Amino acid sequence: MRLLSLFIGFFFMMLLLPQEVLAQDSIKKFKSKKVSKMSKAADELKSSLTENDELKIAAGYEKIAAEFKAKGDNAKAEEYLKKAQAIYAKKNVPASNAVVTRSLAKSQESQNKYDDAIKSYEAAGSISDKKNEEKINYNDAERLRNVASPRAQAVLAKEKIQLLEKDNKAEKEEVSDAYKQQAEASFKLKNTDEAIQNYNKAIVYAKDKPEEIIKIKNEIAKVYVAENSFEKAIAINQKLLTEAENKKDFDTQISQLQELSSIYFKQNKPEDALMLLKNAYKMANENGKTAEVKTTISKLLQYYKTSNNDKESMALYADFFKNFDQLIQNDTTLIDAKTFQITEEKIKQLEKEKSLKDELITRKNKFNYVLIGSMALLLLFLGLIAKALFSIKRKNKEIALQSLRREMNPHFIFNSLNSVNQFISQNKELEANKYLTNYSNLMRSMMENSNRDFVTLSSEVEQLKKYLDLEHLRFQDKFDFKIIVDEKIDSETTFIPNMIIQPHLENAIWHGLRYLENKGLLLLKFELQNKKLAVIIDDNGIGLAKSQELKTINQKVHISRGMNNTNERIALLNDLYRKEITFHISEKKFPQTGTIIEINFPLMDKML
Repeated sequence: MRLLSLFIGFFFMMLLLPQEVLAQDSIKKFKSKKVSKMSKAADELKSSLTENDELKIAAGYEKIAAEFKAKGDNAKAEEYLKKAQAIYAKKNVPASNAVVTRSLAKSQESQNKYDDAIKSYEAAGSISDKKNEEKINYNDAERLRNVASPRAQAVLAKEKIQLLEKDNKAEKEEVSDAYKQQAEASFKLKNTDEAIQNYNKAIVYAKDKPEEIIKIKNEIAKVYVAENSFEKAIAINQKLLTEAENKKDFDTQISQLQELSSIYFKQNKPEDALMLLKNAYKMANENGKTAEVKTTISKLLQYYKTSNNDKESMALYADFFKNFDQLIQNDTTLIDAKTFQITEEKIKQLEKEKSLKDELITRKNKFNYVLIGSMALLLLFLGLIAKALFSIKRKNKEIALQSLRREMNPHFIFNSLNSVNQFISQNKELEANKYLTNYSNLMRSMMENSNRDFVTLSSEVEQLKKYLDLEHLRFQDKFDFKIIVDEKIDSETTFIPNMIIQPHLENAIWHGLRYLENKGLLLLKFELQNKKLAVIIDDNGIGLAKSQELKTINQKVHISRGMNNTNERIALLNDLYRKEITFHISEKKFPQTGTIIEINFPLMDKML
């Protein structure tokens, strides 16, 4: 018995060696064989990690998880599903996230991690955008909460089946699983007929998956065994065995031989059971099925131990070591496991590189955002400075324009006071009073408009008329005047610059008309020309040349300053308001004398 125990321990130790040592020698030989689905999925994942395509990486994790699930390794499947879930959550892909979270819940349930599975089912339900899928996930969560109550599980499984059958797009695998869950609940409740009925319904929905059908039929056989209906159970397993033999499906043949042997042991037919186990052992040995060799030997050794048959145990020991090397070389699953182990290490390395790369990109993006933000703030600061400088510059121009506009003509004021004094000295009290009244009205009007760069044409004409009336009162024997406004011009809605025209009228009177021996004429016209307002000042005075000869030094300085004032104001108005105000002065030719001044303003229908 002690020798048998040593053999069992040594046997299991040897089965561990291939994955660490013996498989290394077989990898090169295996490379020429067909690539497994697991290796293909792993290669696709490595490629996606190299490309750094997040969604492809998540899909790669799902494929590998599916392969692990197919092999029954739900722990590994859970590991990769969590990675896929994290990416779908990060990328905000709710549909894919809901699917992978439900798969994660199933893997956790298969490991009896019910609390984790409940949370995953509920998470999948909350993510899903379809009401029916939401209900199904919450149903599964509630089913696991009642795992100790077969009756509650049966009710919930039935509700789940109803939900799935209403959904035309529901996967057949989901419906099959629901019937299996109801069958398991029925079996626990001792309703064997109902359990078998539900298992058969599960088979209908699993018809596209032969491996799943075999598992369900084995479950039906177990139900019959529990009811001591051994013949029915044997018939099911025997039929599956025959079908596997016809298909040369060695995996199914071995598993069915093991299932049949278990039934024969329960029937107290050890000879038949041993024969089936030996056949299973031989087939597993010949086809390199290490896991099945392990299972079969365990059952054989267990029987030999209970029957104290050391001789058969030693014979089995000798046969095992005789065929050990060949078994390892033929077992492709060990090579797959080792190959994937190497690939998985590469995947982990690529994941680390990706993580570092993502971190560098994140830091770079943060730096770029900070840089862009700093540049934006700098540009904003520069813009504010430029705006402030422009505002200051504009304000200075406005102040300059206002200063020029308010600069009263000392010559005009001096002459006006002289005229009043002259009227008083000549005892012309009425004329002096009238002159002072008109002068005060003019000054009041000028002061009222002194803060405005633009006034209405009607207001400007009224102000100019007051000024000309005042000058005519002083020089009524020297000139007459006339103001003409084109009928096409709406003087109430048309605006012109304030106090641009008056200095030119003053020059025409004081330096042209007042030197005439005969009475002259001052004509002020406002015309519409080519969508512009033309202001024409036409006098028949002595002209520019003659006037220049008669001027005193002070008068020359005054005229020069008056003209400069007007030109500066026009330049400032053009600069501030982007207007094209033009000014032109010319002398009339012989035989006529006098000057013509033309100022052109753009039409403006609003005050600026």
